[in-house]
Parts: sequence; structure tokens; C-alpha cells
Amino acid sequence: MPRTTSRVPRTLLAATATAALALALATALTTATAPALAAPAPATVRAAEAGATATAGATSGFWACSVPSGHTYTSSRGSYACSGGGSHQSTEFYVQPPADGLWACTTMPGCTHTGVRSSYTCSGGGSHLSSQFLLYKPVTGMWACSVPSGFTYTTAQQTHT
Repeated sequence: MPRTTSRVPRTLLAATATAALALALATALTTATAPALAAPAPATVRAAEAGATATAGATSGFWACSVPSGHTYTSSRGSYACSGGGSHQSTEFYVQPPADGLWACTTMPGCTHTGVRSSYTCSGGGSHLSSQFLLYKPVTGMWACSVPSGFTYTTAQQTHT
């Protein structure tokens, strides 16, 4: 009995392998660079946590109706709590002090960022994509996506991060 085989064009195999490699690389980079973030605190956690230090990381966050100076936010949502008792939603922010390795919705003075990703997390209700920035305090010799104040650069490279 003759043996039948199915031949898949090499271009299809190459495209499939490339897509699988890209997915594996994206997953590995996200897993390797994204810090494990705790779930945002419930709306009842407020200003009592505002005095927590940046070294506490994700556990020092709190929900607020505005972002205080010197802080950033890592998530936002529509909320009736910030509308003054009205019948419409306004934006509530999950506020945190800037820290190394924090995915934030804004860049911060005194920090640089080493990665950018698209996310629904910062859009105040998840209706559109916006950017998140991987924050770090600048140090001499680091690769970064922006040149912080007081620094210059000696080499540039193009990346997908």
C-alpha cells in the first residue's frame, strides 16, 4: 500500500514557527520584566496608606480621586465615589509612589523608563488602549527609552520594548 503524506509549504511552516517564537519571546519578556503586582486595593483603602514608602512597592497603593504630586498611578477606573455623590462616573486612580520596576500610567520626573506596553489598565474604564511605562531611577550606563534630566547618551539602539 502506498504511503500518503501531507506536505505543508515551507513558507507556512516558517510563518508558524516565527509567530510561535514571537509569542514565546513576548511571554518570556513580560514574565521576566513585569513585577508581580498585587491586586489593587478596594475602594475603602484610602489616604491612610498614602504615607507608605516607595520601597513597599505595590502594597503601598491606594485609590484616590486625583494623583498627588510625587506619585503616579498604575490603574484607573470609573467610579461614583469621585463624582461628589452625583449620578455620573468620574475617574478614580490607583496611586503609588514611583519605584524601580513599577509599570505606571505616567512617566515621572527623576525617573526614566525602560519599556512601554499597551494596556487597558490606564484608560479609566478599560474602553481603549493606553501606554504603561516601566519606571526606573536613572543610573550611569543603563539602557533607557528616554534621556533623563542631567544625563546624556553615548549610544542608541532600536528595540521593540
